[in-house]
Amino acid sequence: MAVPPEEGQFLSIMLKLMNAKKTIEIGVFTGYSLLLTAMALPKDGKITAIDIDKSAFEIGLPFIKKAGVEDKINFIESPALPVLDKLVQEVGEDELYDFAFIDADKVSYGEYHERLLKLVKVGGVIAYDNTIWFGTVAVPEDASLPMFAKEGRTALIALNKFLAADPRVEISQVPIGDGLTICRRLY
Repeated sequence: MAVPPEEGQFLSIMLKLMNAKKTIEIGVFTGYSLLLTAMALPKDGKITAIDIDKSAFEIGLPFIKKAGVEDKINFIESPALPVLDKLVQEVGEDELYDFAFIDADKVSYGEYHERLLKLVKVGGVIAYDNTIWFGTVAVPEDASLPMFAKEGRTALIALNKFLAADPRVEISQVPIGDGLTICRRLY
């Protein structure tokens, strides 16, 4: 349940090319993508990291500390939607995020998208992980899929269709890992 190394390297170089300084990550798990993001940001870079389970994050925390980047991370243990709603109310135009990475509950991706469009600056990037979902989004529904896979498949098909038609973003779906959809905010 971590991004594969090639996806992590891709995200890292993308952050450097963007000169990103302020990012948000929804769904941290043990913090591998968080570590790569923190290492890609400049010394004054900051990450707001949101996850419902801090115990998983604490597994990766020694590696984050060893890399010397823990001071860049503000970890918030909470469901993401209430935190995002609060940020939408509090964050000013000059405090918007450069980049957002989402690798959390797939059913909520659409709700995250609406909030993140208010939190990521114009020209910034929102990246959704797992948008190919084991390849299931491109084939007929399989009755033998476990329930979590069916729910994720349904949610991600809806998200993919929505993002493809959303005029507020320009997208690219990259077949790396389990699929990564990159959205550049246009307005």
